[in-house]
Amino acid sequence: MADIERIALFIDGANLYATAKSLGFDIDYKRLLKEFHSRGRLVRAFYYTALVEDQEYSSIRPLIDWLDYNGYAVVTKPTKEFVDSLGRRKVKGNMDIELAVDAMEMAEHLDHIVLFSGDGDFRSLVEALQRKGVRVSVVSTITTHPPMVADELRRQADEFVDLIHLSSKIGRDPAERVERQRFQGERRPAQMPAPGSTNFAPADED
Repeated sequence: MADIERIALFIDGANLYATAKSLGFDIDYKRLLKEFHSRGRLVRAFYYTALVEDQEYSSIRPLIDWLDYNGYAVVTKPTKEFVDSLGRRKVKGNMDIELAVDAMEMAEHLDHIVLFSGDGDFRSLVEALQRKGVRVSVVSTITTHPPMVADELRRQADEFVDLIHLSSKIGRDPAERVERQRFQGERRPAQMPAPGSTNFAPADED
């Protein structure tokens, strides 16, 4: 058992959703867990996302419920509204600090961290984790134009994994997407899929 690599996943929810969307597939989070369970001892799988709390219905809420019940440690916080210099209403929901703090706290218990994000702001975090002796893989993509991963983050990582190469292992069946779109078209906004259902898309992660 001592030789089995201790792994943790740190998923920047909005970033992963945007990356998968740009590649034309949906993440199957059950398959994602299964894939990394097969690669070592999966200690923890964190999922980070900001939530708009005053919405009557949020299409990401069923996803959060499902993840909570199915092996993920979900970390959320409410978005903040502000008005920019041009008077436009903006919504901000950055989870970088929460992810970085958790990763640093977990580092001594891990051999390998897999970061699902292309955000260049994480470069210094990756470097700090490496100084603690943790191997860091970054999952994003360079196949889009422009690439979804910052060059400095890709260079800092011990390994870069293009999400497109994982699509056959962690992607959802395209036929399921067609069925889900039909289902969502028939569903009234106030109705939500039952917790545990995976027939939804986190549309407001865009």
